[in-house]
Amino acid sequence: MAITTEPAQAMHDASLMQLMWLASPALPIGGFSYSECLEAAVDTALVATESGACEWLLDQLHLSLARADLSVVAQAVAAWRHDDAAGIARLNAWVLHTRESSELRQQTEQMGRSLLEWLRNHTTAQAGQINQLAALQPTYPVAFALAASATRAPVRDCLLAYAFGWAENMVQAAIKSVPLGQSAGQRILSALTAEIPAAIDHALALDDTTRQAFSPMLAILSSQHEVQYSRLFRS
Repeated sequence: MAITTEPAQAMHDASLMQLMWLASPALPIGGFSYSECLEAAVDTALVATESGACEWLLDQLHLSLARADLSVVAQAVAAWRHDDAAGIARLNAWVLHTRESSELRQQTEQMGRSLLEWLRNHTTAQAGQINQLAALQPTYPVAFALAASATRAPVRDCLLAYAFGWAENMVQAAIKSVPLGQSAGQRILSALTAEIPAAIDHALALDDTTRQAFSPMLAILSSQHEVQYSRLFRS
């Protein structure tokens, strides 16, 4: 007997799989090559254990990602879906202006360009939107928002994909730099996953007047990482 899939279910399935694709560490945008200052924190003995790495990443999730990038992605998804070119440009400029070191800015630019190239060879985003993104100096959150907006998934689901992709990359950075075993990495990922919904709630409650990017310890560590003698990661 043939199995039939209702159109609504088929659309949901396609949307979910697209978000899983975007969250995958295998997406060829280079996320695996960045530690977002975790490597510098290890080098300066601020992080030395599984519990220390877990606490560090939980703080980064709530104090950095939720208050900045997740909020940008949420607003940018809406802007892409409503053809709000001015809003998209404003959000992209905000990301560029609030990266507090050259490494962190290079990361968002490189990942943004790589995702733009991925979109050129993908069938979800419209050609006009891709050209609009290319006309900017695309940042990763805004490029991700375009890719996610094309899935037609709810904004919250888009943020879940973004946050989980970040968490997986950061856990792998912790495993390599602390170093830790795979079981320790899974425990850290479990802790991050449990906190991601609350971080998303925070991000969704922010607007242009309350969104912020103020993580002085990360900025200092990033500057130190630029001249660190031995490095595995690009940030």
